[in-house]
Amino acid sequence: MAAERGWQREFDDPIPLPSSGQMKTLEDAARFIQKLPKAEQQRAHWQLAVETLINCAEGRDLLFHARVAVLRALHHDEPDPAATPRRKQTKRYKVVR
Repeated sequence: MAAERGWQREFDDPIPLPSSGQMKTLEDAARFIQKLPKAEQQRAHWQLAVETLINCAEGRDLLFHARVAVLRALHHDEPDPAATPRRKQTKRYKVVR
């Protein structure tokens, strides 16, 4: 039960790091952020990730939310993927009388 709460909680899927390695636990993510330059740590997307990690470690937020916040912070500078249509276009039928 101790692994269900706190900084040792593991992500459902490890988060791959840009250089090499991966983040498996909340603690791994926190240590990664602590190693960033101070100016980078102060950016809004990293602040949100830190807040979500803390809330998750304290049991006030979901592990999924922490994972998403870290992933969004890691990929903040990448352009959003092009939007794709969610539905197939319907076939057009010709009415024959």
